[in-house]
Amino acid sequence: MGLGMAVDWREGLDAGDLSSEALVRASFERMARLEGQLNAVLSREEGLSLELARQADRRLRAGERSPVLGLPVVLKDNLNWTGVPMSCGSRVLKGYRAPYDATVVRRLLEAGAVPVAKANMDEFAMGSSGEYSAFGPTRNPWDTSRVPGGSSSGSIVAVAAGYAPLALGSDTGGSVRLPASFCNVTALKPTYGVLSRYGLTAMASSLDQVGPVAASAAGIALAFHTMAGRDPLDSTSVDLPGRERLLPLVPANLRGLRIGVPADYFGEGLETGSRQLLEAALQAFAEQGAELREVRLPHTRYAIDTYYLLCTSEVSSNLSRFDGVRFGDRADAGTLPGMISETRDAGLGDEVKRRILLGTFCLSKGYYDAFYLKALKARTLIAQDFDQAFAAVDLLATPVSPGVAFPFGARTTDPLAMYLADAYTVPASLAGLPCLSMPAGFTAGLPVGIQLIGPALSDVKLLEVAHAFQSLTRHHLQTPPLPA
Repeated sequence: MGLGMAVDWREGLDAGDLSSEALVRASFERMARLEGQLNAVLSREEGLSLELARQADRRLRAGERSPVLGLPVVLKDNLNWTGVPMSCGSRVLKGYRAPYDATVVRRLLEAGAVPVAKANMDEFAMGSSGEYSAFGPTRNPWDTSRVPGGSSSGSIVAVAAGYAPLALGSDTGGSVRLPASFCNVTALKPTYGVLSRYGLTAMASSLDQVGPVAASAAGIALAFHTMAGRDPLDSTSVDLPGRERLLPLVPANLRGLRIGVPADYFGEGLETGSRQLLEAALQAFAEQGAELREVRLPHTRYAIDTYYLLCTSEVSSNLSRFDGVRFGDRADAGTLPGMISETRDAGLGDEVKRRILLGTFCLSKGYYDAFYLKALKARTLIAQDFDQAFAAVDLLATPVSPGVAFPFGARTTDPLAMYLADAYTVPASLAGLPCLSMPAGFTAGLPVGIQLIGPALSDVKLLEVAHAFQSLTRHHLQTPPLPA
């Protein structure tokens, strides 16, 4: 089946040359062949998916058309799909089945998309490598000895490996963008609020966003058009300006586009091979008439510290519900406090425990002002840096990661080194801005992504610019060395 191009499949379904049932069966066949190598999927409901595909085919034969009708999609296992197991990559949710649909999932289902699997992920979305799932790591299809990136590891690998042309992940500090860079696919973190968080298991509520994944920006536009917009079940949700421009997505005119290149993102720590590919990508923009301008984001150096203070504090609060009382697995103990303690000790992994403890410490009496409150102030300064930059430029182009995918185990004993993989992705998350990762080429046979960051609610413009770049290049068409 190869790397599914959502736009091509859309055209084939509408023309009657493809059937949804055939595509879904091919998805399951490909998973059966590759899952032993990749471990990208945690659960499948083949009977349910095939029935949804047959319903989609009936709608297509009746003349109905919609952007995602009949297309297979993979869902990260922190998104609710009614009646289907949801583990968030953790043993503490053993036996749990979602009692309702996440809003984004419901909108896809109503439009006729066909979920085919729940994707593996770092436990409760806490990880930058894909190594922290309780059910084993997901592997990078370009080199299975290397990490795929996290936390949306399974969603990204599912698209890269051709399980489905579309997937949903979630992005708190880079969780779709980093693995997209490591695995040569395209992924969007929308403006905070553009996609509803209702039914997405909360990690850090002021940062979490659902992130659509596809081989290309044009593929993302199909799902994004279907899901975006205000949701009465999420008070933080907002409407998406320019949503009508997503179908069909037209490449932006790059002439006169002002692209900011933050000097703070291109300093020490950026690997040489990645730097060269990013410079070549910037040159491709310039050759089409874009204007490259150096900008400064001086508070970027505080972003990692700020992010991990705020994120872990919210983790400490949000994960308090996983106590064995209302749902999920429960340990045997003689007392209620003992049951809660033993449930969490047995059910949660080391990285989750580490972040809960860090967050609880940050919020504790005597440390709240010194850590949490100071981090909130730093977050404001980081957001102001972006505001000042966008007074002079239309968007920013930056690295996604300091380097390519690293070998398994290379950073698991050094949490700080692991957290630094997010150095270029967390600033935009702290500011709530839209950003995407798209393929920029290969160094030593491994993919490298480039990140585009825009002002709030410029999501459609970002996709149009990415589509223009992908109309000029072929990086996103390269597929990993897997069986055809």
